Amino acid sequence: TWINKLDGVGDESGSSLTPWAIWSRSWTAEENRHGDLLKTYLYLSGRVDMHMIEKSIHYLLGAGQDVGTENNPYMGFVYASFQERATFVSHGNMARLAKERGDLVLARICGTIAADEKRHENAYVKIVEKLLEVDPTETMIAISNMMRRKITMPAHLMHDGQNPHLFDNFSAVAQRIGVYTTNDYVDILDFLIGRWKLEKIENLTSEGQCAQEFVCGLAPRIRKLQVRLDNHRSTKIHHKFSWVFNKEVSL
Repeated sequence: TWINKLDGVGDESGSSLTPWAIWSRSWTAEENRHGDLLKTYLYLSGRVDMHMIEKSIHYLLGAGQDVGTENNPYMGFVYASFQERATFVSHGNMARLAKERGDLVLARICGTIAADEKRHENAYVKIVEKLLEVDPTETMIAISNMMRRKITMPAHLMHDGQNPHLFDNFSAVAQRIGVYTTNDYVDILDFLIGRWKLEKIENLTSEGQCAQEFVCGLAPRIRKLQVRLDNHRSTKIHHKFSWVFNKEVSL
């Protein structure tokens, strides 16, 4: 798995019996079940082009992942904390939207997945809490580095063989309908700052203090920028998605 490649916690054999390796492989298996469940729902719905869905999955796996952690375990656990919180929020939002529109099956599916993601989040958040306790400066710097790079979802290299900007288009739709938005991103940052008590951490080096100031002051800056973008939003753009038989969707 991706997180088994981090320095110091790597699973060199791919089948190590150490507790961490076993746990992380089980985590990956659970994430795979989420994907299988959602794909089965899409297949049974009859509303999507499964050929293009399968091609997108194939290309996504072939493209690999680069989430900017550099195999640094501190950055990796910070990333996982944010990303798991993001998937908890986005699946929860999707469950709510599905319920509002009368699709109780999809609502139940997404609600179940959201609950799993919440448990994943709790595990990684606690790991970072411990890192802040034993090595506050390096952990604070790792948090700052990840936020400077922006937290990108694992599927950002996704494409369908036709549209190289598929993930950006998909993200724009998610933003517009309220599945995962900039406000969600900032709310997650605020949540983690509070959960990790980043503003109260002391005994940092000068570099650690600079990182602390950056992280703790980032959320208000992003919110102001988003307000400006919303105020200058241009006319809606439409784009065709191969997943829904090239139907045009508003971005």
